[in-house]
Amino acid sequence: MSAIHADAAAVLAHARTLPGWQVHADVELRKTFECKDFADGLTLVNQIGALAELAQHHPDLLLRYHSVAVTLTTHDAGGLTARDLALAAAIDALEVRA
Repeated sequence: MSAIHADAAAVLAHARTLPGWQVHADVELRKTFECKDFADGLTLVNQIGALAELAQHHPDLLLRYHSVAVTLTTHDAGGLTARDLALAAAIDALEVRA
């Protein structure tokens, strides 16, 4: 196994251990955060947006009335990378109110 494939396998294995995050098609990491209301969800979207800007790594976000769905992937790498894991950890560290 080449180093690139070994790194990808390690990232994928780690991604599968993240609490609440689900791996889809081995290329995306997804998690939905429940919020108390729309305003709380919008606050969370803005917090995630600020983290994404700092990381220069931008997730797909879907804001619904009581939830925010986050999808992470590294498009130019064609799947999950350490950048996705780092952003997932930073998002999880936010104070998410339910």
